[in-house]
Amino acid sequence: MAKKGNRVQVILECTEHKTAGLAGTSRYITTKNKKNTPERIELKKYNPIMKKYTLHKEIK
Repeated sequence: MAKKGNRVQVILECTEHKTAGLAGTSRYITTKNKKNTPERIELKKYNPIMKKYTLHKEIK
């Protein structure tokens, strides 16, 4: 039987896209270790709609 780990799936959503008022959203799914990083993560990811790298924050 497999051991349950501390890794959980999280959704990252673009912050600049939301404030720009453009249609659609840029979201990524990734995993994080909730024991090592209990706070919400922020990563620079590519936004294909805006065609540039933007800040993506974890949403719940």
